[in-house]
Amino acid sequence: MPASKPSTDDTFSLSRRNFLQTGCVTVTGLSLLENLVIQELAAAPGSADQSPPALNRFPRMVQEYFVDRVREQEAKTIARLDALKTKADAEAYVESVQKRIREAFGPEPERTPLNAKVTKTTDRDTYTIENIIFESRPGFLVTANLYIPKGITKPVPGVVGTCGHSHNGKAETAYQSFSQGLARKGYVVLIYDPIGQGERIQYSGDDLKSTIGVGVREHLHGGNQQFLVGENLSMWRAWDGVRALDYLLTRKEVDPKQVGVTGNSGGGTMTTWLCGVEPRWTMAAPSCFVTTFRRNMENELPADTEQCPPKVLALELDHADFLAAQAPNPVRILSKERDYFDVRGAREAYLRLKRLYKLLGHEDNVSHFVGPTYHGYSQENREAMYEWFNKATGISDEDKEPKLTIEKDETLWCTPKGSVADLGSKPIHEFTAERSRELAKQRKTKSGAALQSAVAETLRLKHVEGTPDYRILRNRGGKGYPAKYAITYAVETEPGIQAVVYRVSDERLYSRPPQNAGKKATLYLSHVSADAELKEEPLLKTAIQDKERVLYTCDVRGIGESLPDTTNPNSFFTPYGSDYFYAAHSVMLDDPYLGQKTFDALRVLDWLAANGHTDVHLIGRGWGALPATFAALFSPHVKQVTLKNALTSFSDVAETEHYHWPLSTLVPNVLTSFDLPECYADLKRSKGLTQIAPWGAKGADS
Repeated sequence: MPASKPSTDDTFSLSRRNFLQTGCVTVTGLSLLENLVIQELAAAPGSADQSPPALNRFPRMVQEYFVDRVREQEAKTIARLDALKTKADAEAYVESVQKRIREAFGPEPERTPLNAKVTKTTDRDTYTIENIIFESRPGFLVTANLYIPKGITKPVPGVVGTCGHSHNGKAETAYQSFSQGLARKGYVVLIYDPIGQGERIQYSGDDLKSTIGVGVREHLHGGNQQFLVGENLSMWRAWDGVRALDYLLTRKEVDPKQVGVTGNSGGGTMTTWLCGVEPRWTMAAPSCFVTTFRRNMENELPADTEQCPPKVLALELDHADFLAAQAPNPVRILSKERDYFDVRGAREAYLRLKRLYKLLGHEDNVSHFVGPTYHGYSQENREAMYEWFNKATGISDEDKEPKLTIEKDETLWCTPKGSVADLGSKPIHEFTAERSRELAKQRKTKSGAALQSAVAETLRLKHVEGTPDYRILRNRGGKGYPAKYAITYAVETEPGIQAVVYRVSDERLYSRPPQNAGKKATLYLSHVSADAELKEEPLLKTAIQDKERVLYTCDVRGIGESLPDTTNPNSFFTPYGSDYFYAAHSVMLDDPYLGQKTFDALRVLDWLAANGHTDVHLIGRGWGALPATFAALFSPHVKQVTLKNALTSFSDVAETEHYHWPLSTLVPNVLTSFDLPECYADLKRSKGLTQIAPWGAKGADS
């Protein structure tokens, strides 16, 4: 998670370099419609823009829906803990969380040769610094600094340091500080650069600087893409830490029976995850991360892709459970009173662990320290870590931080120019592309019932009998639609979720859809906002001219009338905004956001059928073309399909360096089972699919 709010300067695009900064009047390269959407979303009553603001009558619907779902999962987690009564129960719980964490993170990769080398040594008064490069995977270079106390006569405790979000990774002042502090107290410390930070930029330009933005931007761009092929950045980042420990334990200076892990913010995340996936630690101190998933959701706090492990909520895991995987080894949670990571959640996590440790007979091996200041690995938290590790190892009785000497970044560089790209390190997107091509060779082409089964399983589609209830909303005039009137129906697809449907015609209505309007209808699934697209989209102007069919439009959850007004202001179209926030939580719930949107479309089709429309021409555009595609595979009421600006294939996204589709349009593990061309071929045969101007990985810029 970033230490500060993302700037608009390094925001990469979602669809055709699009929506770079919501609220601007015109963005170069956008269509008239897309600029209209931006203007309407940003407009407020009384503003200089004379067009009415885009309709958005359910701005907090999605937020409250996800709050309820995360609360429900937390209740299950708490119930598991409350059921523990004996030491044997507690031991079984520890074993259970270890297994569930492995299911979430996936199997360990092969332990390939580290091929480690020391590129430079720096001598200081009481320690030396070795600059080291090793391979956590073949060709995937990791840069690290090894701090070694002078005068070692026997193996001493070792610590792996994990970095939070910083431009310069391991060279950041706070991270140098705890590494030096530990070394001066007698510990051997290995601190390594995270993916996308320091010397490990993955999207490197000719100047060796990131082309999309250091840290958060690289984590999101590489991590979102990985989901398509069944990989996840949580495990990739954690595996670097596991291999860092592998290297640390090759050093004769290190006592393998005393090894700890610590880090702050994103490094606190990795410390927490590493406790869950690596059993060799003997002590841990995560700083400025541990809270509860519920607190983060309720507080509208986005987190990077690696901070959102797949299925973790579905498996009833919370932050505390990753630390519980280490029980009864010593663990101290380090928090801050003024952090954006809610200290109430940290306290809750601690109390859960304390009860577990008490049952195990080691209540004193878990503790919670709360520093008085803001987010960061500041001195008071570092000293709380020193105290905890000293207590666990007995190596020192001095908990105060000694005088430090902060090095220049260049001193700590392991590479000649400060970038592994200059040494030919294989970037993460190339691994993803290779995996996508491997899966394509392994997959069998599917159609018919086999394809439906694969899609239903991958999207986690639910089947619900009956007709959804609906509300009739008051009319809004003067919208400039291609017909005189539009009446709005909020169709309740599931409790708490409304798919907003407009019936657009020259017929004046205030009530339910006419029961004698005929079988034929057109249903348009919008790209971003049916309200905005009705004014400009040529497909809708054509559709309204078909007098045999009644025109309906639909905003599925999370767009248009339920576009979330949450997280940061006007953040929806930014990589770290509200759309990403809910898509990421859907990954953790093992309930793909695109599957939820497809479910909305299917329920609206059921609603149309209940009103007599059993011959539907289904049209989808852009993002809306994806739920339209999947819904058309299942609904018997869809007789004809038109897709405009539909994604060519998920493999196109997986196999390119840069892509412009948001996480909300991507499906975890999809390429292990099927790809979009199979769906298009099936719809071509069965429902006369027409494709208009498909979009590749870069959207309209493809």
